[in-house]
Amino acid sequence: MSGEAALIRVNGLSKKFCTDLRTSLKYGVRDLGTELMGRGRSPELRPKEFWALDDVSFELRRGECLGLLGRNGAGKTTLLKMLNGLMKPDKGRIELHGRVGALIALGAGFNPVLTGRENVFVNAAVLGIPRQEVLRRFDEIVAFAELEDFIDMPVQNYSSGMTVRLGFSVAAVLMEPDILFLDEVLAVGDIGFAMKCLNRVREMMANSAVIFVSHSMPMVNAFCTRALVMQRGRVKLDTTEMGLAMDMYISSFKVEERVTGNGGAQLSDVHLWIDGAPVDERDPVVDQGHEGVVELTVKIDAGERASLIVYVDDVALGQVLGVIAKDAQGRRIELEAGTHRLRVRLGKLEMNMGNYSLLIQVKSLVTSQSLCRVQGISPFRVRSNNIMWSRVVREQVTDLLPSPQGS
Repeated sequence: MSGEAALIRVNGLSKKFCTDLRTSLKYGVRDLGTELMGRGRSPELRPKEFWALDDVSFELRRGECLGLLGRNGAGKTTLLKMLNGLMKPDKGRIELHGRVGALIALGAGFNPVLTGRENVFVNAAVLGIPRQEVLRRFDEIVAFAELEDFIDMPVQNYSSGMTVRLGFSVAAVLMEPDILFLDEVLAVGDIGFAMKCLNRVREMMANSAVIFVSHSMPMVNAFCTRALVMQRGRVKLDTTEMGLAMDMYISSFKVEERVTGNGGAQLSDVHLWIDGAPVDERDPVVDQGHEGVVELTVKIDAGERASLIVYVDDVALGQVLGVIAKDAQGRRIELEAGTHRLRVRLGKLEMNMGNYSLLIQVKSLVTSQSLCRVQGISPFRVRSNNIMWSRVVREQVTDLLPSPQGS
């Protein structure tokens, strides 16, 4: 594999945009004139311009999948558009060797007045696929999209999911590219169709050089062999260590503390302990697999009985660990009116490398309403070389400590 020539070679690629439309049009006309006169574009920034992409370089070979990671506005889509020939770079060079396929904005080019059948042929023509090839594999396209009963209906009557499914099916069945661009296209349709898409994309990736844009870290981990982490148009990290890349991307997001509920309970004095020692740093770092404990005080209003659950959230507010407060006999602890001090054992923190925080929920056993729900508490960072994606629910023993004085 390493001896094979690169199918994608990018060197010093840069693209600048203007923050003002009128100024942008003026610069565009000026640049067009200079190019007609045989001169190149200005390599320097002019007033109101900025680099949307700045000096990006990489190579990619068959069988490799490059994940582009970064927040919105980092330059991922700009890079993909230039590689796909939709946008001209201001500096740098792009070399593509082989047939190029792209799964981007599926179904966006469909004519709503035409039927699904007619749009298949139009879409295939745009992709450069001969009509005879479309005729030969038409039934396969329709079957893959699961639209046998609706293929002769105008696309304007399709649901958004049906439109995307048909767009994906045309590209996935007819394209056999050497180079493949994927931009957030794997979450299409329902779960069953999404699984078909994933399997088809895996088949295509086996014989292609692939560039994959996604905000889904499990997808990135499953598909990519290498990653570029981008920030403000520049490459901050180019690595084959996917955990390191995902950690850099995820750590750029922060979760704010937020309190909801009907106010029938109040939390205070919440502390995270690791391996028996309190975590007091402002930005604590925890090694994967170490024991976590949460100590907290909760006050329950008169007339209420409540249960308590502690969750560990990732930066997307997805619960990766949940612990219900139970006693040594495995019974859910019922908190009566008053003030209680609890030690909730989280067990081993087996989360991936990344940023996490606590979410604590106190729920009424009388009305089933949320008395207090606080997210974004005690943020911490997990350090790990292992990557695994799962959701954990544990039943750990929770200790009822002596109530605070004066309660």
